[in-house]
Amino acid sequence: MKIVVGITGASGAALGIKLVEELHAHTVYLIISPTAKKIIESETNYTIENIIHSVDYYYDNSEMDADIASGTQKFDAVVVIPCSTNTLAKIANGIADNLITRVASIALKEKRKLVIVPRETPFSTVTLRNMYELSMMGAHILPPVPAFYLKPKSIEDVIDYIVGKTLDYLGIEHTLYTPYRR
Repeated sequence: MKIVVGITGASGAALGIKLVEELHAHTVYLIISPTAKKIIESETNYTIENIIHSVDYYYDNSEMDADIASGTQKFDAVVVIPCSTNTLAKIANGIADNLITRVASIALKEKRKLVIVPRETPFSTVTLRNMYELSMMGAHILPPVPAFYLKPKSIEDVIDYIVGKTLDYLGIEHTLYTPYRR
């Protein structure tokens, strides 16, 4: 599977990093926004270089002439994780002014899988409206909400659950969490 992962400037960069790690058996095209780079440095122990070296292709968010900026590039899915409300609004309103919003726009127009993991709380009416519009266009909106019935014991357990739910939607098997059983 060919998957584009966009990490934007919202808290929760560890979600995007964990997803990239879990996609090691797939072709990964990674885009990290400038603000996300700062957040990765402040929220995690990862370096941008380590993350970049773990993917097949890396693009700067300003590379609007990149191959993945064309609908002729046959990627299967786009995951924006975490997704800032700014990026979410741009995607919902057709503003493709950087590579992340452009590939998300392509996913929508080509009817490919698009997963948005919005990182904001509470959601404003405008953000809820934008999520609704994206959902109506075929995007999958996956807020990073933990499943407390799984009794998470650490932040890693919560991250694993959110990334596992993302992988579930993509149809990729994983062992990040055990499904609820009675």
